[in-house]
Amino acid sequence: MRNIVTVTFLAFVLLLCSSSKLEYRKDYKIRTVVIDAGHGGKDVGCNGKSSHEADVALKLALQVGALIQQNLPDVKVVYTRKTDTFVELIDRAGVANKNNADLFISIHLNSGPSSAYGTETYTMGLHTTNGNLAVAKRENSVILQEDDYKEKYGGFDPNSPQSHIMFALHQSAYIDNSLRFAQKVEHQFKHKVGRSSRGVKQAGFLVLWKSYMPSVLIEAGFLTNPTEEKFLNDKAGQSYMASGIYRAFKEYKQELEAMN
Repeated sequence: MRNIVTVTFLAFVLLLCSSSKLEYRKDYKIRTVVIDAGHGGKDVGCNGKSSHEADVALKLALQVGALIQQNLPDVKVVYTRKTDTFVELIDRAGVANKNNADLFISIHLNSGPSSAYGTETYTMGLHTTNGNLAVAKRENSVILQEDDYKEKYGGFDPNSPQSHIMFALHQSAYIDNSLRFAQKVEHQFKHKVGRSSRGVKQAGFLVLWKSYMPSVLIEAGFLTNPTEEKFLNDKAGQSYMASGIYRAFKEYKQELEAMN
């Protein structure tokens, strides 16, 4: 109990420090964004009837980055991967930290019953439903393909609910802006792209765990739903989705910089 109270207090202090930085840094700019295409290489992620999560996520990530580079030349775009390669979860956050990113965007596709559909955007946080935990457990299970994962992730067990909760407080210092961006993404998907939005949610994702900046994980749709799989594999559908994420990023950037 004492450890939980201590962690909660430290997270609160970090939150205050983070808020102060944004409030008093009058020259604040969104200079760098890191875009992470989920899975890759030996880890294909979830599967549809004719597609793999890793492939679709990469196409979306590259399109989002290209739109930012074309329209917002003052922003540096960094990718965790640009090809079909395997990148460990801890290294994805490491890329963002090394480049002093102002925002980390991880793009994924969802899996579930064939009747499940819609988009979801997650920030780091406590699981409020079993559904949120299930998504986190599926995405976090990637570490089972990594060597020495227990040492790298402090004994984390992807099958244990307690392990997921343990990481939830780490992103507390950045939660406000993580939620700000996540809400803009889902707004774009629902009102501009015309997708069904399952909303903004929170869960303990390892890929967001050690990122020291606002971070989100986007589930762009269910590959296990035939209609959504068709849309997400279509070039026009991918363009609509990438444009929605880009517009959310542009609005987020403008909103934060207007606070200067």
